[in-house]
Amino acid sequence: MSFSGHDARDFVGPRGEFALAGTAALAHGSAMFTPRAPNPGLAALLTLLAAALLAGTTLLAKALGTGALGPALSPFQISHGRFLFAFLAIATMTAVIRPRLTQPDLATHAKRSALGWGGVTLMFAAAAFIPLSDATAISFLNPVFGMMLAIPLLGERVGPVRWGAAATALVGAAILMRPGSGVIETGALLALGAAVCLGGELIFIKRLAGREGPWQILLVNNAIGLSIATLAVIWVWTAPTPAQWAALAALGLLMALAQTAFVNAMARGDASFVAPFFYTALIFAALYDGMFFGVWPDAVSIIGAVVILTGAGVLLWREGRRRAPAPRGPA
Repeated sequence: MSFSGHDARDFVGPRGEFALAGTAALAHGSAMFTPRAPNPGLAALLTLLAAALLAGTTLLAKALGTGALGPALSPFQISHGRFLFAFLAIATMTAVIRPRLTQPDLATHAKRSALGWGGVTLMFAAAAFIPLSDATAISFLNPVFGMMLAIPLLGERVGPVRWGAAATALVGAAILMRPGSGVIETGALLALGAAVCLGGELIFIKRLAGREGPWQILLVNNAIGLSIATLAVIWVWTAPTPAQWAALAALGLLMALAQTAFVNAMARGDASFVAPFFYTALIFAALYDGMFFGVWPDAVSIIGAVVILTGAGVLLWREGRRRAPAPRGPA
């Protein structure tokens, strides 16, 4: 699963402020998140921490959606808890840090937040049906769908290398659908829907990039996402058990902490260096699933994940080359 996940270079800033799974990145303009002196080692460690925390959110979603902590909750209610407690954490940090806020583009924010909410909700639903490693691997397709949607919506041109990388990643997703079993996995379809939503969200992140600060984007996104989630959960709300309340609160807090860790990583290293470390979320998801649910990746899961990561990796590499500044001649 990506942070609103997402290709790191799709966000604003020369150091690649990043959009996290269904949410935007944190702050530029505050002392805590302004670019720091390059520190690749610390950037890598912070990215690994963000990946571990984000994988933890899918583990909690699975526990809440499968009845491990009480009667199974609807993915709409799990998503509501994610936005509620993440917003409370972010609003508290906003009150402490007091970043500069400007007039937001609410129309673009609303479209972006609706897609982010949809992606997060579908991802949490998928976690209840299929191994977390499969759901996470499929979610890494979101920059592929973002690239495809950028053609008609942003007028971007896509060359053969990027199309080849996208096709490779989609083949990996097809493998994880397990069509040979005669029935396409419901969870895989849900995860694919999540990737499409998060890919569409990237389009609106690009439109906001450079126009508003990342901290403001994060705050507004979670506020609107919470509003949407509240409207959706009214129809399926059930009283959570104390253990479920604790898991919902932990889910929102882990998401906020993951965002904080990743943005701090991006402040200390280039996106092309940092982003590949985030793919370890797939490893963490597999470990958590095995340790807590006894579900370990099988051969199909491993093959499909490798194919997806190959395509996503080539796309990441190509994007880095495409956006790199042209070399200068001698002065």
